[in-house]
Amino acid sequence: MSQRQVLQVFEQYQKARTQFVQMVAELATRPQNIETLQNAGVMSLLRPLLLDVVPTIQQTAALALGRLANYNDDLAEAVVKGDILPQLVYSLAEQNRFYKKAAAFVLRAVGKHSPQLAQAIVDCGALDTLVICLEDFDPGVKEAAAWALGYIARHNAELSQAVVDAGAVPLLVLCIQEPEIALKRIAASALSDISKHSPELAQTVVDAGAIAHLAQMILNPDAKLKRQVLSALSQIARHSVDLAEMVVEAEIFPVVLTCLKDKDEYVKKNASTLIREIAKHTPELSQLIVNAGGVAAVIDCIGSCKGNIRLPGIMMLGYVAAHSENLAMAVIISKGVPQLSICLSEEPEDHIKAAAAWALGQIGRHTPEHARAVAVTNTLPVLLSLYMSTESSEDLQMKSKKAIKNILQKCTYLPALEPFLYDAPPNILKHVVGQFSKVLFAWIFRYTSAEGRQLSTTY
Repeated sequence: MSQRQVLQVFEQYQKARTQFVQMVAELATRPQNIETLQNAGVMSLLRPLLLDVVPTIQQTAALALGRLANYNDDLAEAVVKGDILPQLVYSLAEQNRFYKKAAAFVLRAVGKHSPQLAQAIVDCGALDTLVICLEDFDPGVKEAAAWALGYIARHNAELSQAVVDAGAVPLLVLCIQEPEIALKRIAASALSDISKHSPELAQTVVDAGAIAHLAQMILNPDAKLKRQVLSALSQIARHSVDLAEMVVEAEIFPVVLTCLKDKDEYVKKNASTLIREIAKHTPELSQLIVNAGGVAAVIDCIGSCKGNIRLPGIMMLGYVAAHSENLAMAVIISKGVPQLSICLSEEPEDHIKAAAAWALGQIGRHTPEHARAVAVTNTLPVLLSLYMSTESSEDLQMKSKKAIKNILQKCTYLPALEPFLYDAPPNILKHVVGQFSKVLFAWIFRYTSAEGRQLSTTY
């Protein structure tokens, strides 16, 4: 046998390995093939190919593993049990940029499913290597590493703290300053995932200078980037007054209000969520939003969308109104009550109706004037029917009852109360009768006082 024939055997073997990993990677893109691949023992066959002498075979094997692990937690667990993670972590530090991207994809695909699988990635020392990848020259490697870190951090505070301790946050802040839009998106998303768990983690992100850079990207034309930027700012602002004030100090108002008119529904939702997370903390922050035209802008946004996109805006109006009489009146003047009444009547989902009921209760609970503003929109009968309906969820019934009670205890507008005399159950009727007695007593008192003054004048 000649040398050429001997080498041909090795070439055929290499070609077969290449064809195998390419075919598996292709088959793994179709969900209907996953179970067959799993039953055929594909994991144990791909594992040794991660250390193949041919770089393209290594990369394609890693890609195939990532696609399989991405499909469900059983396959992701098979990657962990097959001792594949240590190989990936070792190769992640040593190999070229193509392999690094594929290996980071596998880590992301495994880590996304559960805290336990994400912890397995942490335990095999992947975080330090992923953080080093954030400094890589290639933007694709940075993006893949940021994505994996974000998927690990999103599960809980402990995993998020592990990502912080590995030194990821300053590098993620640098990543959002890179020119590549895709990298900006993923880095902003990772910062959001880190910030959401606790005030301390959010403060870490703030201390790295993230707010100023995030605020500058609010008006970026890329909708997906705006979604992530608004989400990150929301997760920072939600924890405390101090953090919310830091976000406001980045001069996000009135710029953020333009996002409420965006074509992208999730940009609208995330902008409403950011405003809600700021408004809920103090009357002063709510007043700042009112002064910037935020209440009117949110009401317009609620009117222009449906379903869960409306929810944060509805809650924001409730938080603003809850703080004080003046702020509740600002919601009334901006025509917030009719819009909330529409949501209460039109929305099919009980949790959105419940939020609208709660917000209306917060508006109407302050004074007779506030209660009348709610009552004249014919909202009370709708709240009563939702409270009495057996099809309403327990939360919707509870919030409807509370809203009715809040409004009735201040309402002196008798035409709105009269229908309750015939339809309301005893636990609601007692509040209606109480209001009638208050109004009649006040009327009698005024009448007798006027009559007394007239008699004293005559004598």
